[in-house]
Amino acid sequence: MTLPGRAASQAALASELSIVNFVRQALAVAEAELHKLWRDPTELFTRSVQPILWLLVFGQVFSRTHAIPTGQLAYLDFLAPGVLAQSILFTSIFFGIAIIWERDLGILQKTLVSPAYRSALVLGKALSAGVRAMAQSTILVAVTMALGIHLRSGLAPLIGLVLAVFVGAALFSTFSLVIACIVKTRERFMGIGQVLTMPLFFASNAIYPIDIMPPWLRIVARLNPLTYLVDALRSLMLQGAASVHGLVFDFAVQGVVLLMLVAVAARLYPTVAV
Repeated sequence: MTLPGRAASQAALASELSIVNFVRQALAVAEAELHKLWRDPTELFTRSVQPILWLLVFGQVFSRTHAIPTGQLAYLDFLAPGVLAQSILFTSIFFGIAIIWERDLGILQKTLVSPAYRSALVLGKALSAGVRAMAQSTILVAVTMALGIHLRSGLAPLIGLVLAVFVGAALFSTFSLVIACIVKTRERFMGIGQVLTMPLFFASNAIYPIDIMPPWLRIVARLNPLTYLVDALRSLMLQGAASVHGLVFDFAVQGVVLLMLVAVAARLYPTVAV
């Protein structure tokens, strides 16, 4: 083999090993995070209480008033994917506080001196958030079935639903990590998290269609990634529902935002130990 050919072969092997190491590191971080959930699974049930109340109370009441036009869909059907998205958002947006706890306990400093890629650390936490969200979503889907909501059946919608939940949780958990890297204290993080969740939720199509919003709020809703998560969930979950923006576009928007957030979080991640 010629020298240039050998160099190219070695470069290709090094690149392949880097990818393998990246995947291993991300999976190791995700496994460590999921061990925490395994030791205390009650978190899944306690965090499910609020979205269940939205369905049982808010959804049932507004279904009777017919105050919100939802086309051919019953309001409770229309609301169910929005409540599922709310559950994903509210669970994931506070995920970053774990970084602050790890820093205060000295765990993060040990992680940062390892040769692990910073982006692998971030992606690993995003993967674990996706798994948490899927477990919690199972509870909510069971509740929607008990309420008689008209859900789609079939393997393709199920796979799409799992993917949407996973991507949405990864997106908002990574956004949470970015916030945690910036504020660096639990008190500030909790305050900012509370401030962000309500505008993200209400400035989306989770509980009412974009068409009935005032013009300025429509612009905000179309810039809100939660809108595209809800749109994907609604078309994948409900019989007779179709994506307003198109499923490919919904996933593309979320995918692009997720990659951008992973890059930003990886850039900020080393500074949290300071």
